[in-house]
Amino acid sequence: MTKKPREIAFEILCKIEADKAYSNIAIDSAVKMYNPDSTDCAFISRLVYGVIERKITLDYIINKYLSQPITKLKTPVLTALRIGAYQILFMDKIPERAAVNEMVNLIKKGKFSYASGLVNAVLRKISDNNQLDFSTLSGDELTSVQYSVPEELVKFLTHHYGKENAEEFFKHSLLPKKIFVRVNNTKISTDELIKFFKNEGVIAYKTYLPNAVEIAFNGAVYNLESYKKGYFHVEDLSSQLCIEALDVFSGCTAIDVCAAPGGKTFTIAEKMNNNGTVISCDIYAQRTDLIKKGAERLGLSCIKPAVNDATVLNEGFPKADRVLCDVPCSGLGIITKKPEIKYKKLDDAKSLLPIQKEILNTSSKYVKSGGKLVYSTCSINPNENRKICDAFLKENPDFSSIRALPDIERTVEEGDYLTLFPHKNNCDGFFVAVFVRK
Repeated sequence: MTKKPREIAFEILCKIEADKAYSNIAIDSAVKMYNPDSTDCAFISRLVYGVIERKITLDYIINKYLSQPITKLKTPVLTALRIGAYQILFMDKIPERAAVNEMVNLIKKGKFSYASGLVNAVLRKISDNNQLDFSTLSGDELTSVQYSVPEELVKFLTHHYGKENAEEFFKHSLLPKKIFVRVNNTKISTDELIKFFKNEGVIAYKTYLPNAVEIAFNGAVYNLESYKKGYFHVEDLSSQLCIEALDVFSGCTAIDVCAAPGGKTFTIAEKMNNNGTVISCDIYAQRTDLIKKGAERLGLSCIKPAVNDATVLNEGFPKADRVLCDVPCSGLGIITKKPEIKYKKLDDAKSLLPIQKEILNTSSKYVKSGGKLVYSTCSINPNENRKICDAFLKENPDFSSIRALPDIERTVEEGDYLTLFPHKNNCDGFFVAVFVRK
């Protein structure tokens, strides 16, 4: 590695600001380019995700010590200030002097070296005070700055789910990310995998969901022998619960209409004991290749990858016992993993609504009489969820809804529908609806 971790984090954050790139993709690209060791890689990720997660909070603190509006700062200068402020305010093990000096030295190297004095002065003032003082704020503005969430989103979720649930959701989005895996029950039992993990230095815990395990591991899971042997795949509890709601059985025919990269498809096949047919679709061939490779690693031969446009009826598909319609969405439920999503305008989701509706209507035509159709998103925006489902039922009288996962605790009552929340269900924000063809 030719660059220091802070330089790499700085480079990634500037790219995200300039190109609106997703944080996980930008980090993966930089890691491949510079190949840092596992300790440096963890530090880089912490800085990048931390700065994005806390951007509004950091800007509020930085702005206190500026003589000009923060909007006047060039992106690299503001990025250096954010990285330094994040280390001072949120990383206890980083010496404050190092946090200041490293960012000053970094900004001196580029064409914005003229701003090194400003960076030094602001970060030293933040270090001298070293506190998060929100005493002048109240109401939605306080929630916005405290949890680094746009006021528009604060008002929106408070309106739909209440102040307490909205704040709990925001609070949990700032907690360390949890890693859940789905045990490949066609190869190994949960207890056996936990023992195997232990020998690999991975700490694993059972969850409230059968064959779902939470793990604590700082390295790359794809380097584990258990991963190479196909004993598991990474999948959040929310997605695994979605497949519980789909209620597949051994020997059935299932269609996953928006499947890539394939996590839910793999869980479907495992719950079917690799017996039956799972048609796993994506509109792009390179993404169905990912599904194919994943199925081969897991030894799941019942999966049939197919290049297919989910908005267009495929006359070649059979009638299916189960159809999963996990549509493209705003991703509002997964801001813990992709924190940049929370800064997008809520109106951006409007362009997805016609596509979501069309995919659901098209998918319903594959369901045989008595079969089940599941509509899901990784969003907690009701416009993408219950409004789409209500319209579907109104326009398709041959379908009725049934209560999704009746044993799972509900944060809000939405009839048969289920919105999952991290503070209630220990998983990503997620929506599930189940329909049956009469």
